[in-house]
Amino acid sequence: MTTTEEVTAVVHLDLRTQAGQLDTSAAVRSAVARQLGRAGLPEPDHPLFLVVDTPAGLTEHQRQYELLAAYRALGEVRMLVLLVGSAPAVYAGDEEVLPPDRRLVRPAVLRGSGTALLWAGDLRSARTALEQPAADDPAALAVLVDLLSVPDVFQRVLDDLGSLPDTVAAPGVRLLEQDLPPEVRDRAWRDALSRFAGEDSDHAPELPATRSGADLPEPLRGLVAGRGGRDLRHRETGGVADDAYRACAEALDDAEEELAGLRTVLGLLRPVHRGTFEAELDRAHQALVDYRELVAGALHSGGVSGAAPSAAESSARLAALGLRVPSAEGVGERIGEGLREFAGKLLGQGLALRAVARRFTALAGRVEPVPGSALLPRLADLPIADAVAGRSGAAAGPLPVAPAAVVAAGGAGLLGAMWQGPFLALALLVPLVFVGLAALGATRLRGTGQPGRWAVGPWIAAFVGAAAGVTVAYATDPPLWLSTAAALVGVCAAVETARRLWRTAADTWGADQGTLAMRRALAGVDALLAEAVREHWAADERLYCADAARSVAGMLRATAAAADAEAAPEPDRPAGTGTSGTEPSAADDWLSSASALETGTFAVADDADGDWASAYAWDDEPSWDEPAAPAEEQRPAGPADSWEDRTAGAPRWLDRESGEGGPELVATLAGDLTDAAMVAMAPYWGAVERGQAGTLAVRRTEERVRELLSAARRHLQHNGVLAAPPFAAGHRVRATSANLLGTDPQRVAELVGAEADRRAVVQLSSPEQGTLLNRDPAAAVWLRFAPDAVRGEVEKAWRAGGTGQPADALWTSSGRYAGLIRLTPLRMGVVDTVRPRESPGPDGFGGTDGHSQVDAYEGRDGEPW
Repeated sequence: MTTTEEVTAVVHLDLRTQAGQLDTSAAVRSAVARQLGRAGLPEPDHPLFLVVDTPAGLTEHQRQYELLAAYRALGEVRMLVLLVGSAPAVYAGDEEVLPPDRRLVRPAVLRGSGTALLWAGDLRSARTALEQPAADDPAALAVLVDLLSVPDVFQRVLDDLGSLPDTVAAPGVRLLEQDLPPEVRDRAWRDALSRFAGEDSDHAPELPATRSGADLPEPLRGLVAGRGGRDLRHRETGGVADDAYRACAEALDDAEEELAGLRTVLGLLRPVHRGTFEAELDRAHQALVDYRELVAGALHSGGVSGAAPSAAESSARLAALGLRVPSAEGVGERIGEGLREFAGKLLGQGLALRAVARRFTALAGRVEPVPGSALLPRLADLPIADAVAGRSGAAAGPLPVAPAAVVAAGGAGLLGAMWQGPFLALALLVPLVFVGLAALGATRLRGTGQPGRWAVGPWIAAFVGAAAGVTVAYATDPPLWLSTAAALVGVCAAVETARRLWRTAADTWGADQGTLAMRRALAGVDALLAEAVREHWAADERLYCADAARSVAGMLRATAAAADAEAAPEPDRPAGTGTSGTEPSAADDWLSSASALETGTFAVADDADGDWASAYAWDDEPSWDEPAAPAEEQRPAGPADSWEDRTAGAPRWLDRESGEGGPELVATLAGDLTDAAMVAMAPYWGAVERGQAGTLAVRRTEERVRELLSAARRHLQHNGVLAAPPFAAGHRVRATSANLLGTDPQRVAELVGAEADRRAVVQLSSPEQGTLLNRDPAAAVWLRFAPDAVRGEVEKAWRAGGTGQPADALWTSSGRYAGLIRLTPLRMGVVDTVRPRESPGPDGFGGTDGHSQVDAYEGRDGEPW
């Protein structure tokens, strides 16, 4: 038995209208190829043919059956022939031997293994006795064909027929179809495509994952953060760069040491420290200029053209300058795996394609190495010139004087001036301290532009305080010891205040000389050099990662564009020539019309020799999911073909339950599209890991994405929402029928359960044909089936209701139909198998004109009729 996993699709052929077109092997293969090609499927290894014919056509179309039975394939050819209508009368010459519906004559070719006949003589589609539909009512026939086109049902029916006499039976059916109205399904599909594609916006915020790398998988996290981090030592001890840096740093340290000496009282009294400070400052400035030129040379070595050099060349150039690039061994081994994991994580979170593409673009910009030439403008912006200019105009502004110093000077002058009589001259002691401070400070800070002015305020305050002290002394007449004690306190306060004033003035003057600016400039230059060294780390790997990330982003955007094209309405699509019993017309059902992604996919080929390469061609024949009605029944579909009209006109053995869509409908369809994208991209990640993620790999992936989007569309059209598409991720738990369709699975449980009312089954046979059926109830074979997508819900309903659970229930891949099929065998002697008397033609199947030359038919005993 052929397993379901080996089955591609059931090929539907209607010999009532197509027999004339299927008279050669090439024509048959071309028809099969058109159907499978439109479904995006390859040539079948195990062909499954569902053939619709009339009982009279069994002998009239013997050549076609021989061609189908001899179809070249690797595996077994299996064929189920669905007969509709009455069997013709049997004649011997001009005399009627048997009236109609008394004998079923089949050619011997249909008695082979893997072939069976299902005779639905009257589709019994009338809802009331007053209705008189045709025995082969196209609407009812299309439903039956659609059901038998489900591979699971096809194989089960074929296998069950094989256990019956003559592998022939008459069907009885009771079906329940749960689905969405076309307009609801179309709207949900478009919404899912839009959610899947996302908005096309260029104003995307900076992404945390690409800034810090915390949410990135390894090795992407290491590539973004820079392995070794910012604390990694970039200058080799004793190297050229390290010596240049240390020369500047040590000169600044010496200058600051001299400045520290200058700010002391000894520095105020002695002129040594300022000269040494200025000499060290000159040396630091020159060393800073030299270090900047060295860094500029290192940045130029990164390539003026902007292209990052190879890792080996960069390491050699930097090593000559005494710079150390960390080892990147093993970093590039898992880049493809990391990109795949990152994409899977983002898509698994439900992000739209364009949102994921923006993240990959941001990742590319963050991980891509920056060439040294791109850092040169930042080097020019560093405040080295400002430090020199600050030194040349060091005292453009006044030196600061704290108000507390002025108050302290005035208080010291007051305490030191409480003298009378011959001691009155001692009142000038404290003011002279501040006068000396101003004079010495002006000498030490010459060239500041403010010689001694910073001490004028305290000097004046000291004199004012002294005058006040003398006044107080004459008014209070303090004893000598008190005046002496006050004078000592005043002098000490004056000296301390003067010391603080000088230290503040020296600090401010030293800062204006450019020490702080040069130290900041040195740190900035060194930081820029460290960044340049880090940018050379794993340069080849990071460049490859950036290119691959941009490639992924471009592919995702192309996929989003394909989804937009799929979601775009196409009001000008022509209506199909035939309509399925379970699908509305192409004018009203957007999903059933040709996908925008399929337009132009298959070109019509004109090959008189029936070449297999021309087989995947469009024509005006009905597709495999749209069974053809007889020519007189075919009509253009119009607005009247709505869901309500089709439900009202459904055969009486079919109940249609229409849902309005559940809360998880759009999210589930969007998840299916995401799974399709992940499956389509799977080969691309292998190309990334092999270093072959070029234009060819991207183009092939885009084509695969488009194929799977079309496959998702076809799956939704044929199998409904409940059934998971074949590419759905195994870990996803699909929503229930209530959350997808808004329907209750209880009806399915009641219809398929062990206690189901079998009397509800409608026998698809006319009263005349009923006399040909086997009357033994035990001879019939029953088939219960329901969508596998609702199996859990149905079994739960069975347990809750206390009913038995049938062990032989068939859980189908389609999510639309559930029901019962009864296969009743015919009485012994009703089926006659005959073989023609003919001469084989050149192709081995017919006469010299290419058609079967039947002179007479032999019965089972070999006697002519």
